[in-house]
Amino acid sequence: MTYHGAVKVGGPPDVRELAHLIITKVALGPFENNCYLLRCRATDEQLLIDAAADAPALLETVGERLATVVTTHQHHDHWGALAEVVAATGARTAAGRIDAPGIPVPTDLLLDDGDVLRVGEVELTVRQLTGHTPGAIVLVYDDPQGHPHVFTGDCLFPGGVGNTEKDPARFATLLRDVQQKIFDVLPDEAWVYPGHGGDTTLGAERPHLDEWRARGW
Repeated sequence: MTYHGAVKVGGPPDVRELAHLIITKVALGPFENNCYLLRCRATDEQLLIDAAADAPALLETVGERLATVVTTHQHHDHWGALAEVVAATGARTAAGRIDAPGIPVPTDLLLDDGDVLRVGEVELTVRQLTGHTPGAIVLVYDDPQGHPHVFTGDCLFPGGVGNTEKDPARFATLLRDVQQKIFDVLPDEAWVYPGHGGDTTLGAERPHLDEWRARGW
């Protein structure tokens, strides 16, 4: 079955099977957040990106074993079910060091730019991006048998960077970080999994960087 990433609240998840990693994408209300469950094929260890809402739906997706929950940034729609999911699974929590104080569930693992986070035998590289929030993080899986996969939270979407509330300084910082840490170092084939809505690729978005800069959002 071909992965497309077009999921809807109340609908089935979409699953992408890679050589070493299985990615399950599910959409949850009330803010149509995307949550991503990553499972290492070699060990079956699992990591959840953003326990956004609807703990029962997330726990049904996760099953019985969950090692880690990563929160991409401090906005409440990305951690609404975090406490309940952690209580049910015993998973450790992880978040960017700067945003962690804004998440009302204790963070076990504080992440910095360039850190490597593991799920089983799979390595995810942490990139800190400033602007949408002070210290949002993006996770990059550089598939050794394919192209990179980038879990961008609310920092990068099809058609632009994340909301910076019309603050020129925040926008400039976020666009700079996105360009330097994502576009400048990853190929066009890199697949982008955002915190809301459909997926995209860096190749689809790269031609529009100057347009985003000119419009200011």
